[in-house]
Amino acid sequence: MSTFQPETIRVRETRIACDGSGDIPAALGHPKVWLQIDEKGYVDCGYCDRRFVLVGGPADNGKG
Repeated sequence: MSTFQPETIRVRETRIACDGSGDIPAALGHPKVWLQIDEKGYVDCGYCDRRFVLVGGPADNGKG
């Protein structure tokens, strides 16, 4: 049994938008939501489980 690992995206801004797109057209994603990275250094999208990590923040492991 494998453990689910969310897609991690490193970003340079603390306020980001997610619509679930990426390799798929935006129309096949989810409604656009705005997310705010807090003192943890990351935020997870409640729709698609992507994790957005602030570059240089406490959750940034420098990979990616």
